[in-house]
Amino acid sequence: MSFSAEKAVDCEIHQGETMVTRLDVEFQSEGTTVRGWLYVASESKRSPAVVLAGGWCYVREIVMPVYAKAFAEAGINALIFDYRNLGVSGGDDRQHLDPWAQIRDYQNALSFLERHQTVDPDHLGVWGISYSGGHALVLAAIDPRVRAIVSQIPVIDGYENMRRAHGTIEYRALWNLILRDRKLRYEKPGERLYLPHAVENSAEEVSAWPFPETVRTFMAIKETEAPLYQNKSTVESVDLLMNYDVGPFVKRIYNTPTLMIVAEGDDLTLWDMEIRAFNQIPTTKKRLEVLPHTSHMTLYSDKSKVEIAAALATGWFVETLKPQAPDIAER
Repeated sequence: MSFSAEKAVDCEIHQGETMVTRLDVEFQSEGTTVRGWLYVASESKRSPAVVLAGGWCYVREIVMPVYAKAFAEAGINALIFDYRNLGVSGGDDRQHLDPWAQIRDYQNALSFLERHQTVDPDHLGVWGISYSGGHALVLAAIDPRVRAIVSQIPVIDGYENMRRAHGTIEYRALWNLILRDRKLRYEKPGERLYLPHAVENSAEEVSAWPFPETVRTFMAIKETEAPLYQNKSTVESVDLLMNYDVGPFVKRIYNTPTLMIVAEGDDLTLWDMEIRAFNQIPTTKKRLEVLPHTSHMTLYSDKSKVEIAAALATGWFVETLKPQAPDIAER
């Protein structure tokens, strides 16, 4: 891990009141170069830090800078990165989404931060949204370096999510595509099938997430903010999603402060499953925020909704990660 490749870029924070330094950084994750942005809270002292990564096919420009800037303004470093095989990061298997490889990328991001001169290594947190909202829950269970998490609109059970999202007829088509891809990868090593992230008409074309508002939102973000976003993944990515389940892990979150943010009525990643998972978390240091009049996709497309969620996440990390000065009575 080398800090020599860092490049400083000044970025404006809310209302132009503050300037925060953003560094271009990179680190190694199982032999692949992973690249991201580090928003520095203070260059004169060590501060807590939070790792952020995205959901299905996301690149670092998608919504996450809003959160990172808010965290840095509140005195918490924030590292946004592109997973291997996506965006500016390395990897030869482009647009392939392996959830456990992504979780290891998160862990290697934590290792990078532990060694960074601006970071307090004893106060590290994880933030995730949608697919990575599930990863955040897993990391809270398996990595003791994670001292607090925010899990937004998380994927809980990939198999159940795909069955309910696609419905019986469209799920049959998805499953047939997965079986065709398995056959192709066996018979012709190095070849594979791809499918869209989302499409306008799921009855006519199989996609991973069959919601027209998803493709509209992300293609609009691609045009204005995230040109490296691609509306596709490997079919095997969905195959791996079908075996993804955070259920066994949420039961192991014994003492890690956990904030879960749910969109009321979310029928993409299924708010009933999210709330059920929250209730299975044993720690008493947990909080559930259900955002009213909010959908899964408005947490990307509606600036006011994004700012509400960012304020909740910032408050949680300030409360749980920033060392508190002792009260006068305790001195």
